[in-house]
Amino acid sequence: MTPNTQRRLRRLSRLALFLLLSVLALFVFAWVLVRVDPAFGARPAGARQARIERSPQWHVDRFQNPNRMWSDTNALTILGMLKKVPSQAPTAGVPYVHDTAQRLAIAPRSGLRITWFGHSWSLVEIDGIRVLIDPIASVRASPFQFLGPERWFAPPMPLSQLANVDVVLVSHDHYDHLDMASIKTLAKGPTRFVVPLGVGAHLERWGVDPARITELDWWEGAQVDAVTIHSTPARHASGRVNPQRNRTLWSGYAIAGPKHRVWYSGDTGLTDQFKEVGKRYGPFDVTMIESGQYDARWPDWHIGPEQAIQAHLWARGKYMMPVHWGLFKLARHGWTEPAERVLAAGHCANVAVITPQPGMPFEPGLDTSTRWWPDAAWVGARVTPIVASRNGSKADLYPPLACAQSTE
Repeated sequence: MTPNTQRRLRRLSRLALFLLLSVLALFVFAWVLVRVDPAFGARPAGARQARIERSPQWHVDRFQNPNRMWSDTNALTILGMLKKVPSQAPTAGVPYVHDTAQRLAIAPRSGLRITWFGHSWSLVEIDGIRVLIDPIASVRASPFQFLGPERWFAPPMPLSQLANVDVVLVSHDHYDHLDMASIKTLAKGPTRFVVPLGVGAHLERWGVDPARITELDWWEGAQVDAVTIHSTPARHASGRVNPQRNRTLWSGYAIAGPKHRVWYSGDTGLTDQFKEVGKRYGPFDVTMIESGQYDARWPDWHIGPEQAIQAHLWARGKYMMPVHWGLFKLARHGWTEPAERVLAAGHCANVAVITPQPGMPFEPGLDTSTRWWPDAAWVGARVTPIVASRNGSKADLYPPLACAQSTE
């Protein structure tokens, strides 16, 4: 071996060692960060973990959906995600209501009023109690407030003014639904927290009194005065960092009062279990169903607009309100597209769709919603159909909503 060859080998060896040590250092840094930074939450342990392992949804070392999940992992398909989509974010300020607090100071006339704050964050006033759903008042849906999806408009009212609600519902622990700063703000008030199995570990790490936390498995319920909160199945996932994926449960909620009923789907793909939700807890005055942040590449994880209408029909709802849109860019579609497609699908299926402006308290049946968003580019179901698999196979899909592709 010549001296030049020996020198090159030594340089390559040093470079390889440097790269190995760099990767190891990054791994150690990430490991420490996840355990030190409270934004990542806490992993269930002890009695909480023992209860989790008794759940029918727990399999070996994590929760699983009853329906297997399908995603398109073809390399060319993944590269296609880099292509730009027109109107993915607003080009001007999103119009929202600025006097929400003053409007909420007036009691609802009908006994049922819903205020949507953007994305899935909503306030449901039902039969004398106030239910806050998936609040996120932070600037970004992320563990870091300098990095990650940034909100398009400020909260219509300070979250601190909602700290005296009767109960806070959390659907799962992804950052756009479980926001540490928001939980800490609400923990300063007297409110209860109802969450899926395991999510209470995050809340306890953030200072919430364990006595104020109720964890539910699917089909379990919690009583808040005269209103019952039922956890309902969803087809999704959980986790605030990948190694902890699916160690906590995900769910929707049926909110059943003496006079009114509301169903919130949580993040979900289409599943036949929504028929059972309608059978057990319906009919509903309003369904609040996630309708945005979808992609044809992962149709089993996010339901999409047309299948949201299908879920509404299965759950036996009267009015349908799309949520999970209008605040963050989390998927490749026009920012107004979820509302446009839900309205089109609702029209063809004879479903009454309500789309209140962010921050506007809305009483279904008494108030009327108007088109508050601007005209922007969007594509419909004929171009990008969102059709879920029944059980993880592209060869066995749910039938698309009848007439949905003919409404564009």
